[in-house]
Amino acid sequence: MSQPITAQKTTSLSVSSKIRDFVQLVKFRLTLMVVFSTAIGYVIAAGTEYFVFSTFFLLLFSGFLITGAANGINQIIERDLDKLMTRTQNRPIAQERLSLGEAVLLVSLMSFAGIFLLGKFINPLSAIIGGVSLLVYAFLYTPLKQKTSWSVWIGAIAGAAPPLIGYAAAVGYTNTTAWMLFAFQFVWQLPHFWALAWVLNYEYNKAGFYLMPTKEGRTKQSALITLISTAGLLPLVFMSYQTGLTQRVGSFVLLLATLHFMHQAYRLYKTCDLKEAKQLMFGSFYYLPLIQLVFVLDLYF
Repeated sequence: MSQPITAQKTTSLSVSSKIRDFVQLVKFRLTLMVVFSTAIGYVIAAGTEYFVFSTFFLLLFSGFLITGAANGINQIIERDLDKLMTRTQNRPIAQERLSLGEAVLLVSLMSFAGIFLLGKFINPLSAIIGGVSLLVYAFLYTPLKQKTSWSVWIGAIAGAAPPLIGYAAAVGYTNTTAWMLFAFQFVWQLPHFWALAWVLNYEYNKAGFYLMPTKEGRTKQSALITLISTAGLLPLVFMSYQTGLTQRVGSFVLLLATLHFMHQAYRLYKTCDLKEAKQLMFGSFYYLPLIQLVFVLDLYF
């Protein structure tokens, strides 16, 4: 009797291990954050008039497939570099728990399925934006990380696409509101990336990544550029009111959140301290979903 039980346990462990590897490959939590932004774009565009639950859930599933595939391609390309960094050396491809062939097959299926579902069952525009964002992230941003700090700006383009995809999925076009959502997410990513790069500077240096604003790394100049990029959110706050994306109460909440975010960036500039970089990094995690919820609540209430 012990042999079948042992076999069952081995099979169970193998399945759970593969699930954990899949979660790591697609960067599950990050992917969910991206899908959340896609959902926000859809909800804002659809309102109550165009909201269709089947379309909404298909959009979320497709978005998960495309984003997860992009993250997987990133790990395929950087599999040797991942071995050099403590935070990434346990990834499934780097540790060869997942073979290169398995990973390529999986991300290929996810890529094509995600784009196909958007184009076939939602609309071509959302599929085009989704496909372009995947290509930019996987095949421009990823290889350029070792060549230039401008890679962060390119990565921000791909990272700001999700609300555009969601908006286009709802109505089949983009407009000023859609591009305002894109602009907020694009500008937000700059201090977000640079705060993260500040905290993980030593790790990224091991892999030869240029993710800080300057090649010198943790300097006053890098902190100043980070502060200026954070301040770039301020004009967007006023534009959001002028374009009707937010009303008075929402704009006020948006202003307070942005000023707090800027204050965190200012503290980093004043001290150039790792602790302040961590505060800015964690602040960025909260800032984006907060303002996106403000957009939605302002629309409906």
